[in-house]
Amino acid sequence: MADTAAQSPIDRLLAIMRQLRNPDGGCEWDLAQDFSTIAPYTIEEAYEVADAIAGGEPAAICDELGDLLLQVVFHSQIAADDGLFGFDDVANAISDKMERRHPHIFGDVTTSDVRLQWEQIKAAERAADGPAGALAGVASSLPALLRAQKLQGRAARVGFDWPDVDGPRDKIAEELAEVAGANSDLERHEEIGDLLFSVVNYARKLGVDAESALRDANLKFARRFAAMEANAGGTLAGLGLDAQEKHWLAVKKNENA
Repeated sequence: MADTAAQSPIDRLLAIMRQLRNPDGGCEWDLAQDFSTIAPYTIEEAYEVADAIAGGEPAAICDELGDLLLQVVFHSQIAADDGLFGFDDVANAISDKMERRHPHIFGDVTTSDVRLQWEQIKAAERAADGPAGALAGVASSLPALLRAQKLQGRAARVGFDWPDVDGPRDKIAEELAEVAGANSDLERHEEIGDLLFSVVNYARKLGVDAESALRDANLKFARRFAAMEANAGGTLAGLGLDAQEKHWLAVKKNENA
């Protein structure tokens, strides 16, 4: 393989991926992959970017963005190997889309509501693809809370929404009662799902991003649990619930001090 050091950064990365996927001297693992086997890594890398951003360390963000970029290059090379499309097609397609969706920047359109214009353009794009319902295009692979929020938002655009927060709040109480009244594992599974969906709807009406809120709650719990373990000498194993509760309350008190 030719030396890639003198190439532009993106050309260098593309050349590296071409060689990894080259049947003549490439990497056995990379050659064995396809869209479906790489997809989980793509999702994982996106989450690792989010984690790095939350950590606030620029070097980590840069590193994780590189890993995510590699996923785009990998998928593009798989497509190129199958004669479907290449990296340049991906880059041109998103460039065309961004210019199309920002006519107030790249065209001669003026607007006082950029967000509304963005949604109108996206709606026109969906319509051009053929008849589709209001929920079309909400990816099924999204995290469940995030997808619930997006589905509810799409439904709200066509008027299917509670007029205020009272409706979804009362719905939570109703769903809790239905969980309590469930008579089988299958019913409990369904009713818990309905309950979570209702909680997401309540959060949406309050202007809270449910996915972000739960992520922060997870981080808070993990932080407090680690502090409990430290206070207990490294482990909570063997401690009764009352003793563990005392550690929990002590950690909360210390955080709020």
